[in-house]
Parts: sequence; structure tokens; C-alpha cells
Amino acid sequence: MNIQNPTTDRDYIPIADHGLIGNLRTAALVSLDGSIESYCVPNFDSPSIFARILDKNKGGHFSITPTVPFNTKHNYLPSSNVLQTKFLNEKGVVCVTDFLPRQANGESTRPMLFWLIRRVEVIRGTLPLRVECAPAFNYARDSHDTQIVDDDSIPLHYPKQKKAVFASQPAVAASDPNSPPLTLDLRFVSESLLDNVAAPEVSLKTLDLSAKGHLGMAVQTQLTLVEGQRVTFVLRIAPENMADGGSGKYGEQAEALGVNFEKFMAGANKLRPKDNPMLTKELLDNLFVSTNNYWNSWIKKSTYQGSWKEAVHRSALALKLLIYEPTGAVVASPTFSLPEYIGGTRNWDYRASWIRDSSFTLYALIRLGFTEEANAYMEFIFERLRNKNPDGSLQIMYTIHGGKDLEEIELLHLDGHKGSKPVRIGNGAADHVQLDIYGELMDCIYLGQKFGKPLSYDTWVLVRELVDYVVANCKEPDLSIWSVRFKQKFVEAEYKCPYRREVRGKKRHFTYSKIMLWVAIDRGLRLADKRSLPCPRRLEWLAARDELYEEIMQKAWNKDLQSFGQSYEETDVLDSSVLIMPLVFFMTPSDTRFVSTLKRILKTPERGGLTSNNLVYRYDVNKSDDGVGGEEGTFCLCTLWCVEALTRAGEYERPLLRRAVEMFEDFLLYLNHVGLCTEEISEAGDALGNAVQGFTHVTLISAAYNLSRTLAGQRSV
Repeated sequence: MNIQNPTTDRDYIPIADHGLIGNLRTAALVSLDGSIESYCVPNFDSPSIFARILDKNKGGHFSITPTVPFNTKHNYLPSSNVLQTKFLNEKGVVCVTDFLPRQANGESTRPMLFWLIRRVEVIRGTLPLRVECAPAFNYARDSHDTQIVDDDSIPLHYPKQKKAVFASQPAVAASDPNSPPLTLDLRFVSESLLDNVAAPEVSLKTLDLSAKGHLGMAVQTQLTLVEGQRVTFVLRIAPENMADGGSGKYGEQAEALGVNFEKFMAGANKLRPKDNPMLTKELLDNLFVSTNNYWNSWIKKSTYQGSWKEAVHRSALALKLLIYEPTGAVVASPTFSLPEYIGGTRNWDYRASWIRDSSFTLYALIRLGFTEEANAYMEFIFERLRNKNPDGSLQIMYTIHGGKDLEEIELLHLDGHKGSKPVRIGNGAADHVQLDIYGELMDCIYLGQKFGKPLSYDTWVLVRELVDYVVANCKEPDLSIWSVRFKQKFVEAEYKCPYRREVRGKKRHFTYSKIMLWVAIDRGLRLADKRSLPCPRRLEWLAARDELYEEIMQKAWNKDLQSFGQSYEETDVLDSSVLIMPLVFFMTPSDTRFVSTLKRILKTPERGGLTSNNLVYRYDVNKSDDGVGGEEGTFCLCTLWCVEALTRAGEYERPLLRRAVEMFEDFLLYLNHVGLCTEEISEAGDALGNAVQGFTHVTLISAAYNLSRTLAGQRSV
């Protein structure tokens, strides 16, 4: 990416041109040109303070960008989620290092600091930079006051300096838990790394961006650093009711007592709250080292030894960023409302924990040896089982805190990424009936029993009740895996469109759901057998499982097309979700029915298939009613399911294995510059949908794992 003429009227940056940093509470998108584009604090599902990726003018941003033409590079530190951005110019090179601090293993006694840290360092020569911090509180709905005040968290022997304080003024009642008042402060540490170079001076000034729609003043500074100079910016939620009164107070006490300042400050620091330490270069160095060590230590636990190890480990690191540590929940993506088609309406909030996505995520992490995360998520799920709906069902998704309310709201004041409206927060699909979730969940519980914490009797009773619910409802229609994220009152509305044939979001007997219902019962039976657990309705479960299998083979199969259809009602509609069959051991990959379906999916859409340029669509939106309308890109999840299906079928038909390798290596070319995936890929190869998409990284790990293992087996024969 080359920026020839950087200006303040910056356009949207493509979705793929971002890296992700996080701390297992929230995450931030960092663009190739050095801007924090998406950041919600303090949690994944909190209101955003930066959302420039959804509104280039008033969404809010924290940018560090050269004021002269430059080239830019992005990279993660090895085996880490610490991100570096390099700006390169003939006259200088500047490196910006971004991270959200984490403790290294063994430092659990130290509190986590919920800071966003941006370290700016000149590597060669000199390069003028413009720094802008322009928060837009509560999804750019709330105004804020900005002040530049003395920074009382700097030790006395440091030069006196200022900090910026941003205090939000909620547009709604302050008692509203969804938009509480928030105060942020922006501080910095300026330092010299060479003996003959002075520390740079930093002067924060207010910046009026109201002409672009901002509801409060921003802060800016101009930097012209030379080699050996470094400035580190720290943005945090400002501590309320500071107990110490600030370092200035301590300095005055030390001077009055005539004691050694350093010794006095050591004692003073003990009096400060541990989550509000003195801001020093030593502290920042320690946070950088401990954060990098945390990620290095975590990925070293991986047991993966197969091919494509770099892509697999980057996917694992990305998945780790999606875990909300306090509860063990897994978000589908840390972003919201990024479009599945530029200019379209398929813009959803994925900052919730889907049972389906989370179960697949834990499957992938277990495969790599990360059982601690699996155990934590299982506890999250078992808590949901203890609080099932009155009819015994589960919601398809929950908040990361375990809540059931995900009210969907359209933010009409935001432009949307490249004009893709509406921007949505919350998710109205929480109460949709998607029966497939029980299969993914039971498969995850089953795999967790092989590698994780064994089930207690009381928990087994909860699991058993879940299987009983599946048996009682396996004949019912549902909205299935691709059900759109709309409020129920809209789902039942007529959708008048010339190429739509049905009522919007109509329930059907979807093949994918029926397969996963079979999986749920099958895994329940396997658990009972392998753990010798009491199963009073075993015969009823067996009968339901077998009857369901026969039903799928009879009602989902289209004899004329020689393929499985999307639903019992529409066997003429091809859907790539049926590729799951051999992956969950519903059907052998060599079964003629499955191979015939697979080969039809591999045809181009023009020839009745779903594959274009080795990328797979989930279905033909012109034939299948999903209730939204509009176009979409190829689905990364479906492409990787196809790779794995080809892999399994390729054990018996060698050409299919070669196609699996070709398709997988082609797909790797669509990862972005730092190895991250979105949800979809456009016909032109552009990334679409929310980023980073957990489901995509999950299936990448699974596809690589099975493809690598199969290839190794073929070579050893």
C-alpha cells in the first residue's frame, strides 16, 4: 500500500488492510496507515470510542501518520499479537508498535492495565508525523468535553508535561447501563535511546473536527523525531478518585522531609492503586516485554506439527484474541456491521457468543492442545444449561457475560463502511430457532471429554436433558445456520422482490440442521457409552438417531440432480453447508451420494455449482430466500469446509486430494498481509464482512490439520 499524498480528508481503508490487537477483554483494529479504526472499551460489546472504519468522518480515530508521502508495512512480532507498523520514506523510517497489555505467565499478582499503548520510534533518519486522538463516545452518539491538564502520574524527576482528558456527556440518561459516562485520558512518555540525543518535546493541542460531525474536541500533536528518539502514547479509562493525589503531592512531601526522592517514590508507589502506577519508561518497557512474552508462551503450548504451521499458529493467535477471559465466552468477531457486500445491507454485529461459532472454535483449539480454553468455555456453556429457556431450549447466542438480551438497533447517523448501511449493533436473531446449534455443542462437549475436564454427574444430567430436547424436537423445522440476524417482527414480514419465492425467513426442514441434530443424539450416545454414564432413554435416543438418518437420506436427496438439497422442501437448491456430512462422521466421504454432491458444488455457478476461482459460495442468493436480498461474496468457511471434504474424499480418490491442496493453498493467498481472515471474499478478491472472523480461522486450522495428516499418511504408504 502506497500513500502518495496523505491528507486530513482520508478515505476508507479496505477491510483487509488492518491488523488486530487485544487483551482478552476487548480488541482494536489498526490500519496499515497507523489509525485505530475500531475500538470498544472496556469490553468487546461496549460502545465504541473509535469506529472510523464505519464512518470516515465522525466515527472516531486515533491516528499516527506521516505528513509526507510514505510506504507502509505491517507485521506481528514473531509468535505474538503485538503489532508493528513501519512508515518508510527516503529520509526516514518510523516504527509504531501497538498492543493492549497482558501479564506474562507468573505475574498474575499484578493487576491488568486496561491501556492502549502506541510506541513511536525512529529507526532511521527523520520523518514528520501527525498524531490525532479523536474519540467519538457511545458509537459517536455522545458529546464530550476535552481538557489539557497537568499530568500528575509522571514522577517528579521527569519534566513537567500535560495530558488530555476526554469526558463523555451521555445523550441519554446517565443511568442507562448501555451508555454510561466515560472519561479517558491520553498520556505519553518521551525518551531518548542515545546518549547524544535529547528526548523529544511533545505538545498536545486541541483540534476542532466539528465540521466533520464530531461532538467534542480532539487532540493533536506534530512530531518530527530523529533516530534515537521515542514517544509512547497511552490511552486509558481515567481512574476515578485517585487515592494518592498525584506524584506532585509526593514530590512536595519528599522535598519537605529532605529525603532521597527515588527511595521516597518507591514508598509512594506502594500507596498508589495498583491499577494506576506511575507512568515511567521502565513500566512501559516491562509492559511491552511481559505482553510479548505472554503471547510467545501461549503459542508454544501448541502441539501442532503439520504443514502450513505459520498460518495455523497465526489463526490460533487470532482465535485467542476472541476469548473473553472473565467468562470463557468466545465472540464470533470483535467488530460490528462491516458489510458482506460493499454498499449492501448485510451488516451484522458479531460481538456476541454464538454457540455454533464458539463450539467450532473450541474444537480447533483442542486440536492444537489448548485445553484450558476449552474447559473455560465449557463452564460458560454449562452455566447456560443451568438456566435454559422454559421449554428446555438454548438461545443461539448470548452476550459475552451470559445475558440473553441482544436488542438490535440501527445507527442511522453513521455512514457505514464505504456507504454500506445500515450500521447495526446488537443482534435480533438471538431468539431465532436454529436447531443445528445442539449438534455443534454436543460435538464440542464430546471432544472436550476426550481432552479436557471430565463431566460430573450433575453436569451429565444437564447434557442428558439437552439430548432429550433434541429428540423431542428433531422433527421440527427451523431457520438453520444461514438465518439472517433480524428482529422476529421483521422475519415474519413479506419480502416483495422479483427473484424471491418465499416469505422472508420462513422455517424449513434444512438439511444442515437435520444433520447436526443427528450429531447431537449420536454424541450423547457415545458419551454415555464411553463414560458408562446412566442413560435411561438410550433406546429412544437410538431410535430417533436412526430414524433421522433415514429421513435425511430420503427427503434431502434429489435423485435427478444426484445431490443433497438445502432443505426437504427445496432439494433443487444447492447449499455448501451439506459439506459438513463427512466432517462430523454422518456419512463416509467415499459414499457415492456425498461424492456426487461434492463434485456438483465444485462446478461454477454458471454450471449449477457454487465454486468460483477455487472459492465457494454458501448458496445462490438468487434461488434461496434468506430474507435479506442483495449480493454477497464467497464464504471463507464454506471454502475451507470444501477443502476438508475434498481431503477426506481424497483418501479414496487421489485427484480430489490434489484439488484439496490446490484449493487450500489458493485460499491462503487471500489471507491479509498479517495472516488474518474476514468472513467473505468478493469476486475481485477483496475481504468482506467482520474482521477478524473466528469461524474462518477455525476451519482453516481444521482443514490444515486434516489435510496435513492425510498427506503424511499418503506419503508413508
